[in-house]
Amino acid sequence: MVLIIKRLCAFLVAIGILSMNCVSAFGDNVLDISAKKAILIHEDGEVLFEKKADKRALIASTTKIMTAIIALENCELSETVEIKQEYCGLEGSSMYLKAGEKYTVEELLKGLLLVSGNDAAMALACHTAGTEKEFVKLMNKKASELQMSETHFENPHGLDGKRHYSCPADLAKLMAYCMKNESFASLTAMRSTQVGEQTLINHNKLLKLCKGCIGGKTGFTEAAGRCLVSCCQRDGTRLICVTLDDPDDWNDHIKLYNWAFDRYSKRNISENISFCVPVVSGETENAIILAEKHMAFLPLNAKISYKAELPFFVFAPIQAGDRAGKLKLYCDDQLVGETELYYRDSIMPAL
Repeated sequence: MVLIIKRLCAFLVAIGILSMNCVSAFGDNVLDISAKKAILIHEDGEVLFEKKADKRALIASTTKIMTAIIALENCELSETVEIKQEYCGLEGSSMYLKAGEKYTVEELLKGLLLVSGNDAAMALACHTAGTEKEFVKLMNKKASELQMSETHFENPHGLDGKRHYSCPADLAKLMAYCMKNESFASLTAMRSTQVGEQTLINHNKLLKLCKGCIGGKTGFTEAAGRCLVSCCQRDGTRLICVTLDDPDDWNDHIKLYNWAFDRYSKRNISENISFCVPVVSGETENAIILAEKHMAFLPLNAKISYKAELPFFVFAPIQAGDRAGKLKLYCDDQLVGETELYYRDSIMPAL
């Protein structure tokens, strides 16, 4: 009987731990998803949902997001790449390159992002940096610049490695950065394209399954499981979702996006906030102070509060638009942003 009670307690503790690791940004337990690790963020970095999002894991071919942006930032799309034998024949997904063939950087990027060609990854890496080793240095340098603190790369394709890992939080940060690059955004959004005699079909089924999906990258190895990074935009609001080791990734991404867009909205949370401060020796007795616009993606039923840092009084003259103080904005007692306060009108000294 004691053993049964101990096992029951252990089970309940495990359930509690799972629940605490699967929460929205405002603390409520939300969705039951299959992913071992996951995150959903607004493109500006605000976390809407997370589940062990800072824990390191194998990331398979989602690695190629970094490979693509390093190539894009160091090469011209029109550059010609001659395929060498050492680029060919890697295990896993392939663009089926052959030694002696020539492709542009853009064509190899299509093979990299749409059909996850490991051979395309090697060709781009060696063309960009001379060797795979030097390219990996660029990958890790960029990860450091983006403050991807739980990430380390040891290859450009994502095949399993002891020191090749990332986490959902870092991959979401990377994807948000990459989606600001027009070429990357255009390439990752392609459902299919033609390269020579090949028709490349994008492995990312979310492009047709999920309303508003505008890009992403799949990944899979036996050790890593199914990995997926995606971006979805609806009504001008862009979200990034990452799931790692997720047997039901398509549905989990759709579920998370639908949940977020139904529950949250982007709005100016400093709108209609104003203050009145006495003016000493002015032609009017009071100065009106307004808040600069501050857009935030927050729950529809969120309670917005604020604290203002303002002078108790001000001496004339005052120039319209001059800084008057700072406004801190809170959602359900959590700080969600700061914005400047400014004087609405110019006020001259009294005659």
